[in-house]
This record gives sequence, C-alpha cells and structure tokens, in this order.
Amino acid sequence: MSGTLCIDGIAVPFTDGQTIIEAARTAGVYIPYLCHRPGYAPYGSCKLCTVKVNGRTNTACTLPAAEGQTVISKSPDLQHDRQRITQMLFVEGNHFCPSCEKSGNCQLQAVAYHQNMLDNHYPHFYAQRELDASHPDILIDHDRCIFCNLCVRASKEKDGKDVFGIAGRGIHKRLIVNSPTGKLKDSDISVDDEAAHVCPTGAILVKRSAYLAPIGERIYDHHPISEVACEKAALEAGAATGYPSCDQTKLPQNGGPDSHYAATMPPAPDIKHGR
Repeated sequence: MSGTLCIDGIAVPFTDGQTIIEAARTAGVYIPYLCHRPGYAPYGSCKLCTVKVNGRTNTACTLPAAEGQTVISKSPDLQHDRQRITQMLFVEGNHFCPSCEKSGNCQLQAVAYHQNMLDNHYPHFYAQRELDASHPDILIDHDRCIFCNLCVRASKEKDGKDVFGIAGRGIHKRLIVNSPTGKLKDSDISVDDEAAHVCPTGAILVKRSAYLAPIGERIYDHHPISEVACEKAALEAGAATGYPSCDQTKLPQNGGPDSHYAATMPPAPDIKHGR
C-alpha cells in the first residue's frame, strides 16, 4: 500500500509501514530529530520532530504516514519550540563543542546549528556526573548524555544484550550500566556492538578513534544535518528528491492556525561551518 501526504506544501509519497519522518527523509524533507534512528522501533522521547498533523500535535517519528495527512513542520511556533528544546539539552549537561572529541560528527551540535541556536538561553545546570573509562575500548562521559535511549535500544534490539538502562527521574535521571559493579568494564559490551557506536553526542566514545578524521574533515563540517540525513535516506531507498507542491484540491486542508505556513515558511536556517 502507498499514498501521498503533504508536508509544508510538498507532496510526499509514502509506503505502508512508514512513519511521517521516514517518508519525509526519503523525499528530502528534513524534520529535526535526535532519538530517532532508521531500523529502530519508534520511541519519541526528544520531541524535536514534533509536527502538526491535520491540526493535532504529534511526533513525526511515531505517527504512521497516512493518505491525505496535512503536516506542518516549519511554522514559527514549532521551530521556536525546537530551538528551546535544543537549548535545554545543552544546559542540562556539559557540551563544550570546541573541546569535544565528537565535534563535527555530533548530531546534537549539528541540530543546534540547524536551529540557529546562538546561546543557551537557560541557566546552566553545571552537571557533575562521573566519567566511566573502565572499559579497555569504550568510555562513557555521562555529562554529555541526553537520554535518547538509543544505546539502551541498540543493546537490546540489535546486540541481543542488556548493557544499558535509564534510572531515576527529572534531574536525577541517569544512564546506568547493567553489570555487578555498575562499571562498563564488568558488562558484556564489545567494541563491535552497535550500542558502542549509536550515540548522537559524545557520551559514548570508542577509545583511540576520536581524531582519526581531523576536525574540519568531519561529516557536519561542510554539510548541514538536513542535507546529510535526507541524502542518506534517499540513497537507502533509491528515491529521487524534488517532489511537486501539494495539489490542494486533492489533499484536505489543516484548518488550524498554522495551515497558511505550509507554502510560505522558508527552510530553517542551515549554517555551513567549514573551519
């Protein structure tokens, strides 16, 4: 089964089983996200991909695509909320991009550029979380964890293990290691596990690999995340981009307060930061 939905004035085809964000990426339409990953079960924790579908607020990574949906992603209020969410993620941890090993390969950093985030806005928490470098090949910098649960899901869904978990609530939330001592060295994680490579920030790092690709030659140093994410999706699906505008006589109108933004809103600013 297949059909067509409308995202910000663009007619986007989908196939049965795709979520809105999957259909959008394949069509070259970028909706920001951090906790989503192709091939993983929908989760919807970071809320960056929140959109309005026929006037109702939904996360694009969890809502199945359906015929006749009118999706608004680039309205001013949604883009403002995404910027504030990104700022909160920065102040709740310690993300010092100029000194981070993941700089240029970090999705959080790239999303911040995409959102045109110029400051933290909120007071900094100055979190003090313990570094776990006990494992011979992998380390965890808990100060950089954004609780996307990708490592938890990767260990369970892809590696067939149960290395990671999330404990606590609110300011006391923390990533835990399921081992007798709580240390990574006493878990059964391997450097070849997907859980060791799935982190969208610099929280989980493979040792002795940080600068194999020099700063300035990394994935987001010359290409914005909107371009990278959609290009990957199109290549995986073998799809062409450049879809036509929606035929508004065939697709139902949103009818909500943001419906007129679909065809008028410019793309969110992308800052290409080759240095």
